[in-house]
Amino acid sequence: MAEAGTLKAPSASAHAGTARPAGLAAEMLAGWILASPAVMLMWLLLLGPAVAVVVLSFTDWTFGAPTIAWVGPGNYAEMLADPSFWVSLKNTLLYVSFSVPLSVLLGLLVALLIEAGTSLRGFYRAVYFLPVTATLLAMAFVFQFAFHPTIGVVNQLFAVLGLPTLDWLKTPSTALYALGVIGIWQAVGLNMVLFLAGLKAIPRDLYEAAALDGVDGAWERFRLVTWPLLGPAAVFVVTITSIRSFQVFDTIAVLTQGGPNKSTSVLLFQMYQEGFSFLRSGYAAALTCVFLGIVLLLTLVQTTLLDKRAHYG
Repeated sequence: MAEAGTLKAPSASAHAGTARPAGLAAEMLAGWILASPAVMLMWLLLLGPAVAVVVLSFTDWTFGAPTIAWVGPGNYAEMLADPSFWVSLKNTLLYVSFSVPLSVLLGLLVALLIEAGTSLRGFYRAVYFLPVTATLLAMAFVFQFAFHPTIGVVNQLFAVLGLPTLDWLKTPSTALYALGVIGIWQAVGLNMVLFLAGLKAIPRDLYEAAALDGVDGAWERFRLVTWPLLGPAAVFVVTITSIRSFQVFDTIAVLTQGGPNKSTSVLLFQMYQEGFSFLRSGYAAALTCVFLGIVLLLTLVQTTLLDKRAHYG
């Protein structure tokens, strides 16, 4: 009886402790219920087209046709046997391997030069960023004039230097690289801005500490301090630049139309031709799925390899 008399009634704090999780769960449930229409719409807008493309890639649908038939992996088998697909894939990888390293290195170099300067920083940032804001279709005509075989600035300069002149956009061995120069010209400005943001995040104290340790040279400061701490920015810049390079289309559609002799035909341009010129929507959808798969795979591999070498402080 004495032990029974020592029992106490549950305190108000205990009731509050049990009521608080229940109230929190109710609030979370109410929040999800209220947000569910927007979440469902977002996923529908994001995943709906992707699912439609995947399903369409297993059909023989032609744009405007009243009927549609299921062909299974037939479009993919046709793609693997199509020489045009392999040419477009090779051109795409060649364009990316040419434009991405140069645009990243030039963007880093410009960012370092601007950051090391003492005056007119805003002016130089604006000048180098202008190509990013320019309409690429309009600038394509400017470069078409620059690469003109007789009156173009490039050939005029080559003639002054005593170098051989070419019809850059009509020669199969040079057309893709000429388009790559245009891509590099536009990408450098964005890469510069991203690298400048990374440089601003590096504490100045680290350079002072490096100077106390005898690191006085510009190259040594860059190698031991700047570049390791630019790792996260470099990963982001390389990833974004690679994705943008895979998506090259405008300059090819305006300047070369995939020629000469398919030397500038890339995957995105082939997708456009199959889907909108030849109206083979099913085959174009299969090309789209393969294109997205390649971009996703290379981006993941690239990001993983670079991320292991990046220093996050």
